[in-house]
Amino acid sequence: MSIIHLSPVGDEEPTAAQLAAIEAEWPQIQADLDQLDAEIVALSSGPHMSELDRRRVRRAEHRFLSVGRESAFRDEVSEVVA
Repeated sequence: MSIIHLSPVGDEEPTAAQLAAIEAEWPQIQADLDQLDAEIVALSSGPHMSELDRRRVRRAEHRFLSVGRESAFRDEVSEVVA
């Protein structure tokens, strides 16, 4: 007996609008994945984290914030235009 109740998934394909939304969000998703990868490496190295690993984490954090800022600006501009 399953405690997770999921409705069956049909043969529905994503719509063009859904694919466009995913495409628009992809830079933020990729930046988040890059940051997660850098943090995993940092945590795995323990107290012996190299300077290269520290730089990788800082670059990933910077990219994550930059992409988020660009996304917020793009959303703000699209709301003004609409």
